[in-house]
Amino acid sequence: MTVPSSNPATADQQRTKSSTIDNGVPHSARIYDYWLGGKDNFAADRAVAEALISAIPTLRSMAAENRRFVHRVARYLVGQAGVRQFLDVGTGIPTRPNLHEVAQQIAPETRVVYVDNDPIVLAHARALMISTEQGRSEYIHADLREPELIVNHRKLREVLDLNQPVALTIVATLMLLEDAEDPWRKIRVLMDALPSGSYVAITHPTGDFNPDAVKTAVDAAVDSGMTLVARSHDEVARFFEGWELVEPGIVPVAAWQPDDGPPADPHAAYYWAGIARKP
Repeated sequence: MTVPSSNPATADQQRTKSSTIDNGVPHSARIYDYWLGGKDNFAADRAVAEALISAIPTLRSMAAENRRFVHRVARYLVGQAGVRQFLDVGTGIPTRPNLHEVAQQIAPETRVVYVDNDPIVLAHARALMISTEQGRSEYIHADLREPELIVNHRKLREVLDLNQPVALTIVATLMLLEDAEDPWRKIRVLMDALPSGSYVAITHPTGDFNPDAVKTAVDAAVDSGMTLVARSHDEVARFFEGWELVEPGIVPVAAWQPDDGPPADPHAAYYWAGIARKP
């Protein structure tokens, strides 16, 4: 994600800059792509990815667990909650099946808007926009640090009906904002724009399960110039305040409505996960 300028006169310049690939600067989307076995990453991304793996050897499986959570969330929200619209912020490089593919397999009329600011994700946006005839899938190149621009974006308003429930999904993304940037307010701008009956789904890395290893990983990321913030259960719970948590609540990501019964070790993936409904 790209830090927005505080000077409105240079905001367009910042967005233009964010559309230019800098392969010497590591980016979270490309690091995740590497962990998931993708090819859309550079040496700088792989160096940070391997440094984090040195601290937490199971990071690849943790990244895969986040993807499985996205699929379970889509099936739950479309199949059980009846949601037909999604806003996915921090999309990352397309990894099939993508969110809209899972959702449209159940309800072909589902509409999805993806949001990310990595120019490589932008380059792959066409893959994110292959939709069923009945539904629609679109991509917005934007930054979570500017949530007002997201909710007022022409394409979002064109694709999603904000008078009907929308599922906001933010998976392994809020970790990229420092506390000083007030990620709780940033996400609240998005949540406040959604009507009653909407949902929010979040995963977030935590040091609660293995503080020493996570601290080493965070230090490695910071040393490389990246922001990576691990947050506690209570800090993650703040993102859901005022909304009704869906069972089983805020739990380790592997333990959120698993497909194959309770995991042998729910704390093996160092992420909290939850879904909540807007009253």
